[in-house]
Amino acid sequence: MSKMRPFLLLQASSLTATISGSATFIGTPWLALHVTHSSTLAAIVIAASAVPGLLLTPFVGGLIDRFGRRRVAFWSEMFIFATSALIPIVAMTIGMSLPMLIILVVLKALMPGGQPARKSLLPDTADHAGMPLDRANSINEAIGAAGFAIGPSVAALLIWVFDSYAAFWAAAGFSLVASLLVLFIRVTEKQEPVEGEPESSHPIRYALQGFVTLGKIPALLVVFSSFIVLAIIYIPTEMVVLPRYYQGIGQPQFLGILITTMSTFTVMGSLLFERIHKWVGYSNIVRIAGVTIGLCMIPMALLPSYWLMLVLGAILGFVWGPMMPLLNTLIQTMVPANVRGRVFAVEIVMWNTAPLTSFIVVGLALDSFGVQPVYMTLAILVFVASAAIAMAPQLSHLSDEYKTSRA
Repeated sequence: MSKMRPFLLLQASSLTATISGSATFIGTPWLALHVTHSSTLAAIVIAASAVPGLLLTPFVGGLIDRFGRRRVAFWSEMFIFATSALIPIVAMTIGMSLPMLIILVVLKALMPGGQPARKSLLPDTADHAGMPLDRANSINEAIGAAGFAIGPSVAALLIWVFDSYAAFWAAAGFSLVASLLVLFIRVTEKQEPVEGEPESSHPIRYALQGFVTLGKIPALLVVFSSFIVLAIIYIPTEMVVLPRYYQGIGQPQFLGILITTMSTFTVMGSLLFERIHKWVGYSNIVRIAGVTIGLCMIPMALLPSYWLMLVLGAILGFVWGPMMPLLNTLIQTMVPANVRGRVFAVEIVMWNTAPLTSFIVVGLALDSFGVQPVYMTLAILVFVASAAIAMAPQLSHLSDEYKTSRA
């Protein structure tokens, strides 16, 4: 049990941190709509919250590789605790306005190091526990998906019973717990010096080494690109389109239940990653996930009856499930440990900030054309882009490159 303790503590920290993040995933657009009464202005608020991640996450990745994975994980969650609590405190004391909301969501996003730090620390805790990396990532992403299933339900319930600010109080509490759990992790952080790597005294070159490393591994870059495509096209459906739809029909709890259903089935897919990749291979996981997500989105864009939305959301969540443990395993295996934090930082920055422009475009489109035409356009774009990625020749060499890295 003592060998498993660091891994279990890390999973508990990941769970509570993800509950915190996913609670604000629902709380931020809902609060923005409440304050602005406009999808376009709400989308601008959400996009503004992504700007610090775009600018700072690569440097936070450098902090992870320079000062330690555990240390950055702790301080990142402490910062989120303080800034999440600040939002309702400001609302209660001086009142909330659009400029103040933008300032606060930007402030909250200034230390985005928790997730890449925990992902970078995972192989160290798995090795300490004697656990295969595939299995560790399956459990880790299932835990994360479980947190993402719990957080929206908690936020939606609190918004329904109290108000939007209650979701931020909950987020603050969960982040505080996440940071304290990291304090009790005791494990050796593996070091793998990279020849010719820029010195940390050159902060910009040092931080950007994550991008350079990704570019040197074509098969990994293709998998990474599939995530970016989904970030740009798909994420606005959950962050902008669906909140607009369910706010319009006055049913915030339906949004929470839908996101929770998708996340629950993502947990199932994540837990089966170790088995699925043995059945179909790494390349086919990417192909099946992308195309199936597009095929599910097309009927969802017709805004059918709620039970059918839940069924399609469940399928979408399940095929997405193996994707995150796949990407994590590839990065942790193909990338040297001393660069791991910066590569995971690239993953996080692109996933969180790639939709920056699309949020605004989708918000403008919703105000002009309504939910259904915009949703259908996004669904078709996801399908076409996923089909193109599925035919990329580099994807066929993914398993061979993975085996070479492990040798």
